[in-house]
Amino acid sequence: MTWNGEALDVEAYLARIGYDGEVKPDLATLRALHHAHVTAIPFENLEIMLGRPVLLDVAALQDKMVRRRRGGYCYEQNHLFAAALERIGFAVTGLGARVRAGASSTRPVTHMLLKVEAEGELWHCDVGFGGEGLLEPLLLRDGVDARQGEWRFSLEREPSGEMVLRTEHPDGWFGLYAYTQTPYLPVDYTVMNHYTATHPLSPFVRRPVLQRATPELRRRLTGADLSVTGPDGKPDERQVPVDELRNVLVGQFGIDLTDQEFADLIRVHYPGA
Repeated sequence: MTWNGEALDVEAYLARIGYDGEVKPDLATLRALHHAHVTAIPFENLEIMLGRPVLLDVAALQDKMVRRRRGGYCYEQNHLFAAALERIGFAVTGLGARVRAGASSTRPVTHMLLKVEAEGELWHCDVGFGGEGLLEPLLLRDGVDARQGEWRFSLEREPSGEMVLRTEHPDGWFGLYAYTQTPYLPVDYTVMNHYTATHPLSPFVRRPVLQRATPELRRRLTGADLSVTGPDGKPDERQVPVDELRNVLVGQFGIDLTDQEFADLIRVHYPGA
């Protein structure tokens, strides 16, 4: 199996995401699993902040995100989801994207997403983009436009052949990332992961980043800056004092660090606390 799905404890994974419905390789299951995963497991880079390696093997992903109920960033989230889908019987292909999200220059391919076949169609799946990411699969077709909860998404094929995932902001469509359908294997993401977790220009090595999407709200914590955005696009922003940080991690993002992990996070990334 490409994604080592046979090593996954499916029952524990389903319990982690709070899914107790029917499990079979059809579109209804794919949609339900995608939504349950995104809303249960937050996006976060705290392993990097704690000076630990980001591991992508199924055993490590299960231990971190299922047993210890932590989150992860795109490679971790989508590897875990791919393993679960593969184990259930879906055909899953890895893809790579260039994040746009307001960038003024071309960025490298550093984002992982999935292409999944269900009921004779190909579906764009991504449980690892964070706050502005999809809640459910999107039909992988030029011009598709779908509302998911309070959020609207679309796919547009550019003259280059790249597909662009967009979300609607109050002032119009906003490009999140662009990708081709060139397949990527797990070993390819090992290289991307190393860059993203260690390179000084990576946005994920500088400060804690946590994000969580729900059908109604998009939450983001960057350093000590907390932002909660509703459908009107107007963020409610505030700085989180260090003495409130642990409650925010648990209450807003579902991240409950050990006492030692939290102490290390404060010591390294919130100096002067």
